[in-house]
Amino acid sequence: MHRFLLSLLLLTLSINSWATTIAAVRLSHSDADTRLVFDLSDKVNYSLFTLKNPERLVIDLKQTKQPHTLTIPNLKNTPIRNLRYATWDKNVLRIVLDLDKPLQFESQTLPPSDGRFHRLVIDLHDTAIKQAQSKPVGTPKPTLTTSAPIKAKPEPIIKAVTAPVIKRVVAPTIKRDLIIAIDPGHGGQDSGALGKRGTKEKDIVLSIARRLAKLVNDEPGMRAYLTRDKDIFIPLRQRIKRAREQKADMFISIHADAFRNHKARGASVFVLSERGASSEAAQLLADKENAADLAGGISLEDKDDLLASVLLDLSQTASLEASLEVANTVLSGLKRVGYVHKKHVESAAFVVLKSPDIPSILVETAFISNPDEERKLKTSNHQIKLARAMLSGIRNYFQRNPLPGTTLSQQHIVSSGDTLSTIAQRYQISLANLKSNNDLTSNRLRVGDVLRIP
Repeated sequence: MHRFLLSLLLLTLSINSWATTIAAVRLSHSDADTRLVFDLSDKVNYSLFTLKNPERLVIDLKQTKQPHTLTIPNLKNTPIRNLRYATWDKNVLRIVLDLDKPLQFESQTLPPSDGRFHRLVIDLHDTAIKQAQSKPVGTPKPTLTTSAPIKAKPEPIIKAVTAPVIKRVVAPTIKRDLIIAIDPGHGGQDSGALGKRGTKEKDIVLSIARRLAKLVNDEPGMRAYLTRDKDIFIPLRQRIKRAREQKADMFISIHADAFRNHKARGASVFVLSERGASSEAAQLLADKENAADLAGGISLEDKDDLLASVLLDLSQTASLEASLEVANTVLSGLKRVGYVHKKHVESAAFVVLKSPDIPSILVETAFISNPDEERKLKTSNHQIKLARAMLSGIRNYFQRNPLPGTTLSQQHIVSSGDTLSTIAQRYQISLANLKSNNDLTSNRLRVGDVLRIP
């Protein structure tokens, strides 16, 4: 068993350290067919799917990195309007083909023919043009004259026979909304921290969670799920279970901090720490929160202790990396609202963050033990600001990490020469709409910026 686990760990490390790269992209085009050839440093596993409104073909290259800029071939007079790419997940390079119209596609991988590159070949077919080309030419109508008809042996009728067109049926892509699980901490008999004026943490965080849920539901392509929508107690493990049953794409737990020093202030954002708390204060806070349910975490009852530990570590790796990224975007939003307790994301062993398959963060909105922050937390204006900051972080994360098949998956990566007006024109949206959906206050862009296309 120990040998098996060691092999599993070594295999995981070797996979993470190895990556294919794209050496070049080649293109050929005829009236009805377009072929893209990606020259690769090694063989690759990949997947393809389509998106509608506008038409796109998405190519995910697994275990692939792109350290250098690709030279995009000339796309003029082809059905491909644009070719863009970005790292979607830690080891997945996503390539998006913006298309003028719906096309059928085929793909195949080929081994090196000249000893240099593996190849991924994508063939795009315009069936409308193919069908038009395959129609027989009509026989012209005879000209009527007044002369006597000339009897002649009738010509045999020759029916045009066309070769069958082999079509690949592409199932329509059904888009879904992103599901954001919002978890108001404490509840019921567990009131959480108490402010000097008697303010209960459980009431404050529920109010903020409801405001965030409304903002999420108003956001196109998102849907909120509250783990509790009233004053009830829910064990920490049950909160994770509820989010998973809803197939949540993100889990955000909302709390209000407390400390014996009433001058302590500011918001904080936490992700799971597998090695323990990152500071003494974080450790004390983790102990307090976890006291509500000491038996939290993921059920691995059918595994022995060592195997359960290794499997949990492996399964949490990707989730923890995603959690850290979204935590940083949320923290950036909170910095615009007011003072933050720490300028970086902290880590602690919170039970509610132990889901191995859902990016999870915990937000301490402020110190309820600080009289000034207690007063602000009770105001609707400050609660709305906190909710908006959290939504901004959630939105920015999914703009940079779009999930396949979701309605929030369209994005544009800014390249040299792009302007807001040309981008808006390309996607047939207004400049004002483009700016508002990306929280832009000026027309300045930087190469590499990722814009959400509404």
